[in-house]
Amino acid sequence: MGRLFFMEKPEKFSIKNWSIEDRPREKLLLKGTSSLSPAELLAILIGSGNREESAVDLSKRILRLANDNINELAKFDIDTLKKVKGIGEAKAVIIVAALELGRRRNAEKAIEQETIVSSKQAFEYLQSIIGDLTHEESHFLTLNQASKIIAHHKSSQGGMAGTVMDPRLILKQALMDGASKIILAHNHPSGNLQPSEADKNITNKIKESAKLMDIALLDHLIITQQSYFSFADEGLL
Repeated sequence: MGRLFFMEKPEKFSIKNWSIEDRPREKLLLKGTSSLSPAELLAILIGSGNREESAVDLSKRILRLANDNINELAKFDIDTLKKVKGIGEAKAVIIVAALELGRRRNAEKAIEQETIVSSKQAFEYLQSIIGDLTHEESHFLTLNQASKIIAHHKSSQGGMAGTVMDPRLILKQALMDGASKIILAHNHPSGNLQPSEADKNITNKIKESAKLMDIALLDHLIITQQSYFSFADEGLL
């Protein structure tokens, strides 16, 4: 009777079997961060894949869920990431933490800008803070007479459809900051840039109230992930 041979189940093509220069960590050390794709950078964060795919393949699948857009990925919370096969709570926490570091880095870079003299500059500062959020938030900047930023404040947080600005709280904080000027902002997760009647009414209310305290409302921005609407630029102030 002849001998029976059983074929072993082939293993997935592990990163460990790649040439050294193609492994994400080694590639980063040899060639620098700019040589790595987003999937390779993500693979370094998550560390390992699963039985069917390498860390890089798993990372590519995560990015596809975000339409291969890192800004879209930044909207994913821990529960969303945990729905991906191969991503447990520990890996989800690492991804969310890394993306939050990137967001804060952008915010700190923006605050180095000493003055705000245009709606574009205000947008560039505030977009890194509220542009990626999946719910609405209202924020404001207080500035001195020379239009230098004194402080940034969150005034309220709402749901998917709206948030409320309280003129009393905003102006109280502006007075505490010793501000001469303020800039209002809120985000629209839907991507719609058009102001609602409520947006127009609250803007006018805050403008008139601030005027009584010798504080100028410079602008009110509606911010989305890609763009913004400026009340000042559109002649609504």
